Amino acid sequence: MKGYIHSFESFGTKDGPGIRFVVFMQGCPLRCLYCHNPDTWNMQDNKMDMSPDEVFTEIKKVKNFIRTGGVTVSGGEPLLQADFILELFKLCKEDNIHTAIDTSGYILNYKVKEVLTYTDLVLLDVKHINSEKYKELTARPLEPTLKFIEYLNEINKPVWLRYVLVPGFTDDEKDLNEWAKYVSQFRNVERVDILPFHQMGIHKWEEMGKEYKLKDVRTPTKEEIEKATNILKSYKLPV
Repeated sequence: MKGYIHSFESFGTKDGPGIRFVVFMQGCPLRCLYCHNPDTWNMQDNKMDMSPDEVFTEIKKVKNFIRTGGVTVSGGEPLLQADFILELFKLCKEDNIHTAIDTSGYILNYKVKEVLTYTDLVLLDVKHINSEKYKELTARPLEPTLKFIEYLNEINKPVWLRYVLVPGFTDDEKDLNEWAKYVSQFRNVERVDILPFHQMGIHKWEEMGKEYKLKDVRTPTKEEIEKATNILKSYKLPV
């Protein structure tokens, strides 16, 4: 079995606890307006075809550096390739390596549920709480992600939530309150990260000949980030 892989990051520090080996998988069903990796969307555009054993060989090269961290699979949407991740995570668990998945929560089936049994932490992007705005932002429905977080709560799987703060799209006070109210019911949420929107992916869109609809959107100010943080904290969320 081969995995379609976009790239690796040997010393990631933003994809879970500690220093991590990050595997960026190819393929994604979402079409987020602010995506900074649109080159991961199509499965056929992968840079590498590798087996779980071959990827694990790469991981072992830096094992001493990731001892206090672990391995994170990201994307794209990694759970499009659940079979591959299952085998990779089994190898990681045999070697006592911490495992994390960075996902949109769009896919939940029996194979994904099996992967989650070998997963120590889920980094989950709940990009919006308003279903219409979510669809405008991602071109996909919100409901699968809500089912995903509810399932994670059901099995008591540790979760770090991510929320990208985009001026004019995800910074509405009412929406932030609704989002915080919804996710605050889950006892398995260990951390919430507000990620300020940035323009760093724009060159990839241009290289691919795609229209980047957010080119006139600015990065949120320190005050706007603080305001959003305070709203989330008012629901006792670990921001």
